[in-house]
Amino acid sequence: MAPLPVLGTDVTSALLAEADRRVPAMVELLLRLAEMESPSADPASQGPVLDVLEDELGRRGFATRRLPGLRSGGVLVAAPGGARAAFQLLVGHADTVWPQGTTARRSPTLTDGVITGPGTYDMKAGLVQMLTAWDILAATGQAPEVRPVVLVNTDEEIGSRESTPTIAALAAGADRVLVLEPSLGLHGALKTARKGLGRYTVTVHGRAAHAGLDPTAGASAILELSSVIQQLFALNDAERGTTVNVGMVSGGIQPNVVAPESSAVVDVRVLTATEAAEVDAAIRALTAVTPGTSLTVEGGMGRPPLERTERNQQLFARAHGLADAMGFDLPEATAGGGSDGNTASRLAPTLDGLGAVGDGAHAEHEHVLVEPWAQRTALLAGLLLLPPVRAGAGGDPWALLPDAAG
Repeated sequence: MAPLPVLGTDVTSALLAEADRRVPAMVELLLRLAEMESPSADPASQGPVLDVLEDELGRRGFATRRLPGLRSGGVLVAAPGGARAAFQLLVGHADTVWPQGTTARRSPTLTDGVITGPGTYDMKAGLVQMLTAWDILAATGQAPEVRPVVLVNTDEEIGSRESTPTIAALAAGADRVLVLEPSLGLHGALKTARKGLGRYTVTVHGRAAHAGLDPTAGASAILELSSVIQQLFALNDAERGTTVNVGMVSGGIQPNVVAPESSAVVDVRVLTATEAAEVDAAIRALTAVTPGTSLTVEGGMGRPPLERTERNQQLFARAHGLADAMGFDLPEATAGGGSDGNTASRLAPTLDGLGAVGDGAHAEHEHVLVEPWAQRTALLAGLLLLPPVRAGAGGDPWALLPDAAG
């Protein structure tokens, strides 16, 4: 679908100019947030980051609510006042993959237009964009027709198990969902497709026996697992974008004992819901072929694929047209990893990867490029000004919230 014009040149120019003016403040806030380590496995560490975000949102006129988690730092939800029929959902996460103490050896730093440090690219830069986009609209006298609702969770890097019900509840009523995960690659591509993720554990049950004195009395779980592993790897299909990887194996008691049990942990990634169902069925259909053994399958598909649906592509066309009006290219790409956009896309038009341009997510060289950051933030501000794109969406976002994140 051809991109549709959404804003006049005077508006886009004003958004870009205001974004450029705010870059120093953006850098300062990002460095501050990145210094506050917030690993997913340490819920107590996430509270101070949410405190800062809640304070920043409150100063901008947003009402806020914190949903406590059971094993995470919970979820922060915020929205400005005013009654509007429709709302749009902005999604980000405050947790990182980096353990406590990382900043002691890799302190967040700005050098020659590059911000380095743990959690900068993935995705505290996106959180800064959320706040700054609202500032840009206020400074330029622009008011979104569709009410923005902000959701920041603290367990995205470990699968969003606690926060997914909240994300799904809000996405179901949202006109659209804008995910501030970092862009893909140094060209700043939006992630208009993401693979769905599954995790399975296949356990083989055998029978122990002395490997030297009476081996025929046993049934080797390891022998059977070797067959299972071959069947699992045979499910890989490069043409369909399906990967099935046995990444961990365990089992056995001693070298001189026929193994009574063994297991394999399997990572599955697929591009479509159809493929997810087919791979899931194939894994659950595994049966033992070694006499005296049996197997069980636990786990399943977690995040569904983010597919290039018609409504997602229409929203991307709007974003592409807006970027073109602002004078920069906005490509699209497929990401192998998942995000909360996978969940949202099942329920509402979704754009993912609207965050910073850079590289090194989950890697030692994690960094954000400052030069294109203003453009990305102006783009977000422009997207917030879109008229409703989804018929029938609306309602009170506060009424959709569960009592807790867990």
